[in-house]
Amino acid sequence: MSDYLIYGIGFTAQVLFSARLLIQWIRSEKAGRVLSPTIFWQLSLIASFILLCYGILRDDLAIILGQFIAYFIYIRNLQFKNAWKFIPSYFRVISLAFPFIAVFWLLSDFSHNIIYIINKEEIPLNVLIWGSAGQVVFTFRFIYQWLYSEKEAKSVLPIGFWIISLAGSLMIISYAVYRLDPVLLLGQVFGSAIYTRNIFIHFKVKDSAVKYRA
Repeated sequence: MSDYLIYGIGFTAQVLFSARLLIQWIRSEKAGRVLSPTIFWQLSLIASFILLCYGILRDDLAIILGQFIAYFIYIRNLQFKNAWKFIPSYFRVISLAFPFIAVFWLLSDFSHNIIYIINKEEIPLNVLIWGSAGQVVFTFRFIYQWLYSEKEAKSVLPIGFWIISLAGSLMIISYAVYRLDPVLLLGQVFGSAIYTRNIFIHFKVKDSAVKYRA
C-alpha cells in the first residue's frame, strides 16, 4: 500500500478527531460551560476505528495501544447518552469485534505484526517507549473520564480530562516530531489548543460561581 494512501487514512481519522473537538468547543462556548455532546463520542468511535487501521499500516505500536483502550470507553459514553442502541446492529457488531481482530493480527505471523513493529530498525526502542508512554497518558484521560462518569451516572468531561489530555498531547507532539509523522503532529497541535481552551472555560465558570455565591 502506498504511503499516500496510508497517510490519507491517518488524516481522515485526525480530521474526525479534530471535528469532534471543534463541535464540543463551539457548543461549550455557546453554553458557557464544558459540555459532553453525543456527537463527540460518535465521531470519536469512527475516528478511532480508522486510526487503528492507520496504526497497523504505519507499524506504530504506540498508536495501536492508545486507541485500543479508548475505543471501548467511547462506546460506554454512547451508552450513557442512550445513543449506542440506535446505531445499526451490524455496525455495533463490527465495532465491538474490530479491536480484537486488530490484536489477532498483531499476534499473528502476518506482516505488520507486533514482533515486526518492535524490531523495526527505524524506531529506536527508547523512542517507542516514549511514544507509548505518551499514548498511555493520553489514553488515561478517558479512563479517568469513564470512572468519573460512572460515579456521576452520566457522560461528563471533567477538568482532569482536559489537563491529562494536554499533558499527553505534548508528549505525543514530541514523539511525532521525531517520527516525522504529520498525521499525529497536526492532530495533536490542534487538539492541544482546544484542551487549553476547555481548561480556561472550566475555571472561568468556577470563578463565576464563587463570585455569585459571595
